[in-house]
Amino acid sequence: MRMFSRLFLIIGIILTTTTLYAGTPSEIAGIKLGSKVNDYPDFEVSNYLKETVVMDWHGFRKGIIFYGICHDPGTIVKIQMKYEDPSKEFFNTLLKRYKKKYGPPTEWDGDSFGIKHIWKWRFTDEKGRRVNMLLQHNLRDADQNIGNQVKISYPEMMEKENLCFIKMCQDIEDPEKIKRREVLKKTGWEYLIPQ
Repeated sequence: MRMFSRLFLIIGIILTTTTLYAGTPSEIAGIKLGSKVNDYPDFEVSNYLKETVVMDWHGFRKGIIFYGICHDPGTIVKIQMKYEDPSKEFFNTLLKRYKKKYGPPTEWDGDSFGIKHIWKWRFTDEKGRRVNMLLQHNLRDADQNIGNQVKISYPEMMEKENLCFIKMCQDIEDPEKIKRREVLKKTGWEYLIPQ
């Protein structure tokens, strides 16, 4: 009998706790979980690069390929690849091979604690474009990719994509949308607290 009383007490506490609150939150700032992004025409697209992912690719566990959408649509401007082998020994081997092929790095960007080892090279290709290359080893900093990775990019082409995208967005500015954004700046507690 005591077991049933305790069970009813627990169920009562759960029900009371649930009814004291306004249900499960599923919305913040007027944006609802499960809704479609197209339901919010005021959202601005801010990515000037698109990306695609490759998996298990020639000794790499994963890679992200970034390409332009405005200045030079479809042109790959950045490649970020994570090596299959995450070990420090493999990183040291890579670094030796990179130095043998490309000479000493231009810049060290790691930390003094030995958590992140980041070596950078800067080049100019045959067409006069700047090329940045980065080799990184990280096994502790959870805010960064864990393991070994390489990044190669055309920084000037990335900047051109960004500027083109900004101009494209400015060119399609609609006075009605500008007025609407001013309305959307107004707030109240119903927008600040999850509903």
